[in-house]
Amino acid sequence: MMDKLQFIRQELESLKAAGLYNTVHEIGSAQRAWIMADGRRVLNLCSNNYLALADDRRLVDAAKEALERYGAGPAAVRSIAGTLTLHRELEEALARFKGVEAAIALQSGFMANLGVIQALMGQDDEIFSDELNHASIIDGIRLSRAHVTRYAHADVSDLKLKLKTSPRKKKLVITDGVFSMDGDIAPLKEIADAAEKSGAMVMVDDAHGEGVLGRAGRGIVDHFGLHGRIDIEIGTLSKAFGVVGGYVAGSAVLIDYLRQRARSFLFSSATTAADTAACIAAVKILESDDGPVKKLWENALYFREKTRALGYNTGRTETPITPIIVGDAEKAKKLSSMLFAEEVFAQAIAYPTVPKGAARIRCMVSASHSKGDLDFAVDKLKKAGKELGII
Repeated sequence: MMDKLQFIRQELESLKAAGLYNTVHEIGSAQRAWIMADGRRVLNLCSNNYLALADDRRLVDAAKEALERYGAGPAAVRSIAGTLTLHRELEEALARFKGVEAAIALQSGFMANLGVIQALMGQDDEIFSDELNHASIIDGIRLSRAHVTRYAHADVSDLKLKLKTSPRKKKLVITDGVFSMDGDIAPLKEIADAAEKSGAMVMVDDAHGEGVLGRAGRGIVDHFGLHGRIDIEIGTLSKAFGVVGGYVAGSAVLIDYLRQRARSFLFSSATTAADTAACIAAVKILESDDGPVKKLWENALYFREKTRALGYNTGRTETPITPIIVGDAEKAKKLSSMLFAEEVFAQAIAYPTVPKGAARIRCMVSASHSKGDLDFAVDKLKKAGKELGII
C-alpha cells in the first residue's frame, strides 16, 4: 500500500539529520524568572514576558472578574455578536496609550498583519519589505497578492532607490520595529522620510518594541517622536503586555475601514473576556508606572555587558533581545542542551528562522530577573561556552 505521507517522514528525518528538528519543551508553571520546564526548575531566558506581567496579580484578578461576568468565550465573530464592552474598552485604552485616533483589537499580532496587509493592498499595488521582516508580515504580503520588493535589511538607501524606480501608484513600506532575532531597531525616521517623498504609506510591526521602547513602553513611534507620520502600527499583547492578542493602531478612518474589510476581524472569533480584561489591566499599569520598563533595561544592559565580556558574539542588538550567535546549528543546539542541564532554559534557533550559518541561542531578559539570576546564567554560559570552544 502506498505511503501517502512518506514525503513528510523523509522531511522530518532530514530536519533531524541537519540538527534543525525543533524539540518543544513542556512548561508546567506560570511564566516568571524561574519556571518548570519538562519537570525541572530552570532559569527562564526564553520568554517574551519582558515586563513580568504574565503572572501579575492585577492581570489575574482582572481576568477572573471578567470570566465570572462574561463567561468563557465570545461565541461569535466580533462583527456579528461577539464584540464585548471590554473589547471597546481595550481599543480605547490602546489608542490613548499609543497616542493615535483609534485602534482595533485582534486575536494575535500574526492575525493583525494578515488582516491589515490584505485589506489595504492588492495585485496592482507594491509593498516594500525589509528582508528580515517577521514571517507574519511575509504571509500577509503573500495573501494580498501585491507586488513585493524586498530591500536590504535596514538599508534606507536601497529602499529609496527601489521606491524611486517603482511604477506603482499605491505603495506601502513595511518594517519590523525591533527585529526579533537580532534585537536591532529599524531606522524608522529615515524610512518615514523616504516614504513621504515617494507618497508611500508606512507600516511598522512593533511586536518587540511594545512595552520596551518609548515612554513607559509606548513603542518605536514614540521612541523616535514620529507621532502622526507612521500610518499603521501593529502591536502584540502576548509579549510585554503578558497576555495574548494583537492590534492595529492609527487614524480613525484606517480603523473604520479595517472593521469593514480585515478578514481576520470579520471571520474569526474574538479574544476571550478574561484575556481582554487582563490586557486592559496591563495597559493601565504602564500608563501609571514606568518602573517595569526601567528594570527591564537595567537587566538587559547588565546581561549584554556580561555576555560580551565572556567573548560571545551578540551581534547588533540594541534591545533586551540578546542573541548569542554560534553559527553552526548543531553547536547551538548542543549549547542549549548543556545550559538546560545546568538549569538555564535558553533555546537554540536555527534555519529557517535565521539564515543558514547564523544559528544562535536567543536570550530574553525580563524585568522579573534579579542580578543574581543573571549572574547565574552568565556563569553557566561561561562553563558551557568554554567546553564547546565557543569562547
